[in-house]
Amino acid sequence: MERPDRPRPPVLLTIAGHDPSSGAGITADLQVFAAHGLFGTSVLTALTAQSTLGVASILPVSGPFFRSALEHLHADLPAAGVKIGMLGSAETVQEVGNYLRSIAAKSQIPIVLDPVLRSSSGAHLLAAEGIEALHLSLLPLVQWVTPNWAELAVLTGTNVSSLADAEASAHLLGERYPNLYVVVTAGDQPAPVDLLRLPSGEVHRFHGEHIQTTSTHGTGCAFSSALLSRIILRDTPDFAVQNAKNYVAEALRSAPGLGHGKGPLNLLWPLKAT
Repeated sequence: MERPDRPRPPVLLTIAGHDPSSGAGITADLQVFAAHGLFGTSVLTALTAQSTLGVASILPVSGPFFRSALEHLHADLPAAGVKIGMLGSAETVQEVGNYLRSIAAKSQIPIVLDPVLRSSSGAHLLAAEGIEALHLSLLPLVQWVTPNWAELAVLTGTNVSSLADAEASAHLLGERYPNLYVVVTAGDQPAPVDLLRLPSGEVHRFHGEHIQTTSTHGTGCAFSSALLSRIILRDTPDFAVQNAKNYVAEALRSAPGLGHGKGPLNLLWPLKAT
């Protein structure tokens, strides 16, 4: 029998692809939500054939089915926050935009976009028309975006090869979308200094350490999902970024060393620590 006095955890929605190795995508996002004591739901954008060695092929979910999945889920389990990951096609980008516009009329919830443009193994995951659709349909609607240097370069059409370049490009993106919190991640750089550009134009820097490990599959997914979790747990913007960064760092340090390529992180480490 259900206990009426038991507090219900916030519900978070991940919209992303499926990674059979559980290093990235929806299965990773759900682990991150659980590690933060939150309940995760998911709607798939695409199936993938992949492992820690890379992506072999992608099968996008059809637009009508994707839209139906979002509508049915929202009617029963409306989300307190949304994380958006790999979308895979311009059609899916537009469908997500339609969904966000429909729920924005009823409630303002935090939305974090991780602009997954290519996999860590180098496979292209969103074509040029999909990137254009991001600018038209999603970036005006989300509150947070978490590109790495390469993704930021694509989104702004600039060269990003230094921390100064990253900061300048973050300003360009933020000026184009005035309400956007831009978090530029640098986990794949020798000196991992992340940036947070506030809508006011103020920039915060977050220094990290380079952790020697081959278990780096899905770090971007983990960070953006942890960021959303921290926002839902009512961290201020700077503490949300710092705590998400700390979470990913420990997930890297305690990674189980699985697979023969870029292995998964230990996303459930907070549960084992309690």
